[in-house]
Amino acid sequence: MQDADGKVLRFGMVGGGVGSFIGHVHRKGAEFDDQAKLVAGCFSSNFERTLNTGAQLGLDRSRLYRDHLEMAEKEAAREDGIDYVIICTPNYAHYAAAKAFLQQGINVVCDKPLTVTVEEAEELARLADEKGLLFGVTYAYSQCPAVKHAQQMVRNGDLGDIQVVVAEYPMGSLAAPVELEGKMPWRMDPQYTGISNCVGDIGTHVEHTVSYITGLEISELCARLDNFGGKNRALDTNAHILLKYKSGAVGNYWCSQVAIGYDNPLRVRVFGSKAAIEWCQEIPNYLIVRKLGEPPQLLARGHSYLYPEAGQMTRLAAGHSEGYYEMFANFYAKFNSALLKRKQGLPLTEEDLDFPDVKAGLRGVKFVSRCVESSKQGSVWLKFD
Repeated sequence: MQDADGKVLRFGMVGGGVGSFIGHVHRKGAEFDDQAKLVAGCFSSNFERTLNTGAQLGLDRSRLYRDHLEMAEKEAAREDGIDYVIICTPNYAHYAAAKAFLQQGINVVCDKPLTVTVEEAEELARLADEKGLLFGVTYAYSQCPAVKHAQQMVRNGDLGDIQVVVAEYPMGSLAAPVELEGKMPWRMDPQYTGISNCVGDIGTHVEHTVSYITGLEISELCARLDNFGGKNRALDTNAHILLKYKSGAVGNYWCSQVAIGYDNPLRVRVFGSKAAIEWCQEIPNYLIVRKLGEPPQLLARGHSYLYPEAGQMTRLAAGHSEGYYEMFANFYAKFNSALLKRKQGLPLTEEDLDFPDVKAGLRGVKFVSRCVESSKQGSVWLKFD
């Protein structure tokens, strides 16, 4: 660990207490490269749980807070206050917490979806811009070396003109009405989740991963959302989405939480005029490349034939599996490095800012909103902007 003279960042957390899967992932990711250290938190709306989490993590009792407002105000007033906050609460609480810290001049990292309404996301983007603060949104799948290589292939013209995109994210986690058993009950409650469950939860990962790889901008979409898997479910558990991109390419997305037998296989296929690529999150270290008139190739992370940008994100030698934790570590390595550089008064480059930001978060919220609106109107085509 480096000395604490600005070379190690201090961060706090809102949400992510004891028993939270994603909270643990965030903490490990943020501290993976010894660039940052957790020093404060409001881990639960229940203060006793916050105290319990803080004790387990070895935090100073004076830096455990009852709510995000108290935490933002008191940390901003400290000489050794946090440099950024990580927000990993249920969806509905993202906006208020992020706004409170931005208003106090504190940088933010937030889980997706960024907010539950477009208006809230737009306000956060405006606040971050006005105050000159860094704001990351943890679409971590884009931080995989194979995905980075795919992006570089597109940018360097290896695929030719992109014509068709097919992406899917099938899961079986809500095939049974598990909310009736007390498992993830908030996911089916609009008060906590917002206007969409499936598209908001995993469909946004599809949108961002495709956008990150291809750079394509959506011009129109047509969506059908269904709420299979249990009686009286208020929110979607399955969605089919057709897309038109501004370039003239077309797309087809499917996300589902009632796909029995599937765990977490986010899959993106991009078809160009010269070649096609395919990546799947469950086998993240590999990228399939199909070139016109040639046999398929299987590219593996950790080899010198990958573009340098992908090589820089690789942490282990070829053949040693990297996965979910390393994707979060890569996200935080970029975010932490950019913030450390800014604290030193140095200008940030496009490469420094190569992590999902508040604009990506806003686009994801807009994607959810347009899909819900299209489906409610009978699956009509809607302009994206």
